[in-house]
Amino acid sequence: MGDVDNGEPAARPSSPPSWRLPRQFAPEIVRWLLRNPQPPAPGEPEPTAEEIASQNIAQQEVIQEVISEVEREMVVDREYRFKVWRLAGLGLLIVVTLAVALGKLLVGGPPTVAELREQAGVDTWKELRIGVKDDQFGTAYYDPATRQWSGFDIDIAYMIAEDLGFRRSDVRFYGLESEDRARMQATDPAEASKRVNVQLVIASYSITPEREAMTGVTFSQGYLDTEQSVIALKGHPKISTLEDLAGKRVCTLSTATSKSALVEFGADVVQKNRVRECFAEMDAGQVEAISTDAAILAGWKYRFPDKYTHFDLGIDPKERWGVNVGENLALKELVDLTLYRSFADPDDNRWEEAFDRNFQVEVEENGSSPIAEGQQPLVERPNVRWMPWEDPLR
Repeated sequence: MGDVDNGEPAARPSSPPSWRLPRQFAPEIVRWLLRNPQPPAPGEPEPTAEEIASQNIAQQEVIQEVISEVEREMVVDREYRFKVWRLAGLGLLIVVTLAVALGKLLVGGPPTVAELREQAGVDTWKELRIGVKDDQFGTAYYDPATRQWSGFDIDIAYMIAEDLGFRRSDVRFYGLESEDRARMQATDPAEASKRVNVQLVIASYSITPEREAMTGVTFSQGYLDTEQSVIALKGHPKISTLEDLAGKRVCTLSTATSKSALVEFGADVVQKNRVRECFAEMDAGQVEAISTDAAILAGWKYRFPDKYTHFDLGIDPKERWGVNVGENLALKELVDLTLYRSFADPDDNRWEEAFDRNFQVEVEENGSSPIAEGQQPLVERPNVRWMPWEDPLR
């Protein structure tokens, strides 16, 4: 009887398990076969010496090719494994380096902006109180008729306030006298007898070593370069140098850097707390001229072009204005950060716009007399820590 088909597939014969000779052992086995040739089968004649020699040569050539190929594969395999391990080691090194760098950023080094804000106390302030001058046309002037503030210092103050997170409506300006810039106190316009402590002083305050050594004075980096000049009533003989003021009564501001140069050349110096007091003295014939920063005098010449003449003294040393933050060192870094952004970011035109709006318009009326340099002073990058993915200029 035939086999009965029960519908199930016939079982396949099991195949012997596959076995592969490790490549590293192949050359040694081949060499052993060469040293131990197989004897002839029973009944076969013994090969002659020539046949044995010829057969051995052929076997050696074939076997040598096998050995060479195996050895080449072993070399390639070793090179591949070396490259893999080298790449793995390089990757591990990069990961460790990044981890160390990130750890330093997160743990050590300079403070972050957030840490500086906390140290300065900025986030606890409901308003920003700034001490400024109030009688310097083009620099910082308060118009009592309109109750509006204007001038280059006012624009710089708004620029800093913006970066600190304050709206314009949160900024409070207080007029102060020159001698109050170091003590950072101003008078409350609503109550003349009340003194107000301000958080910033932006008041045509020149940076000098003597002022930096004073208690309670810490300057930001500079935000404007100007120079000393002189102004007199129209029709006054030309004043070319400080020597022309020898023996003459000349008014300047109290604590002003202009005083030392005037005294050196023999001027009879009268000091006032506000520049408008100096102009009142000159209008009344009590002093012959006024000498202080050119950026201040240019504004008065621009406002009263037919009344005054502005002269260039040709003094080389610059007067560089800075912001006084008192003893709040963290606030200094934040102010410097704003000035750095304004200087370094080509898309930040706030400084240039402030200059054009307040000083550039005064050039025609002042002629060849100086006002201020039309380029923001160099600002070094402040000591602030940024994450690698952060942009310090934004």
